Amino acid sequence: MHPTDRPRRLRTDGVRPLVSETSLSASDLVAPVFVDATTDERVPIETMPGHERVPVSEAVDRVEEVRETGVEAVIVFGIPESKDPEGTRAYAEDGVVQRAIRKITAETDAYVIGDVCLCEYTDHGHCGVIEESAETDPTLTVKNDETLDLLAEAAVSQADAGADMVAPSAMTDGQVRAIREALDAAGHEDVALMSYAVKYESAFYGPFRDAADGAPAFGDRRHYQMDPANRREALREARIDAEEGADVLMVKPGLPYLDIVGDLRREFDHPIAAYNVSGEYAMLHAAAEKGWLDLEETAHESLLSLKRAGADLIITYFAEDLAKRV
Repeated sequence: MHPTDRPRRLRTDGVRPLVSETSLSASDLVAPVFVDATTDERVPIETMPGHERVPVSEAVDRVEEVRETGVEAVIVFGIPESKDPEGTRAYAEDGVVQRAIRKITAETDAYVIGDVCLCEYTDHGHCGVIEESAETDPTLTVKNDETLDLLAEAAVSQADAGADMVAPSAMTDGQVRAIREALDAAGHEDVALMSYAVKYESAFYGPFRDAADGAPAFGDRRHYQMDPANRREALREARIDAEEGADVLMVKPGLPYLDIVGDLRREFDHPIAAYNVSGEYAMLHAAAEKGWLDLEETAHESLLSLKRAGADLIITYFAEDLAKRV
């Protein structure tokens, strides 16, 4: 008996691209850029091959390198010249991210997103104002409500500098409402807000914490980032942020949480973002260096899976390399 239904008919070279259900393009990708106020020259990031911290003076050049590949959007992270318990350099007018954003927006046509968090700017490495006993006997680690005003101030300072979008990543309850209200009150009604709505307390962040010098000095972030075991809670988190005014909802990390990306895509009309994080990037590079995987093919397949799961935009350290392919 011969089958009448033969899916292989649609897998030949001529028809295969015509019936392909998912595609990637440079316009789907956002490239992270690390700007470092402590250096006058580019510093390679050892755990993230191909990436560097750049001084403020080279922020524009770095963004132009990204744009030459066809990627038009960047998200800016900063390494400040000094740190303190409340991360004041995160919202300083002359902060590293603020200075970089001014230069980038003045001299390029890139779409600029500012990451809004305090962990890179606090001397304890946590994402907000910590409890008095946090180091010895933590209960929640970060004081939620006291942190909101600081996050709002940081977002407004980035918008004042010219950011097109701000992206709060602290997983502080109420951060979207606080930031949206502060932006609107400051006359930034048109600045978009992409919430790290579903951010898990993940082991895949290690290389980023080296890159941004944002590792906690003690403890971890389990008291404010999501439990990797939880799926239903993700919808609750995203729903709250959507109701508070988020324009884009993000899932972070991406690959270990494809089910969550799919859940948000089915549940919300908002654009869905996925962060293809540093650990996902580093492990493919490490395997490729061993000769165990083809880096370009696995990177493309990884991002294609995020797009197939429902992501409209993908923040990825592969952005420049993949843009050249697609």
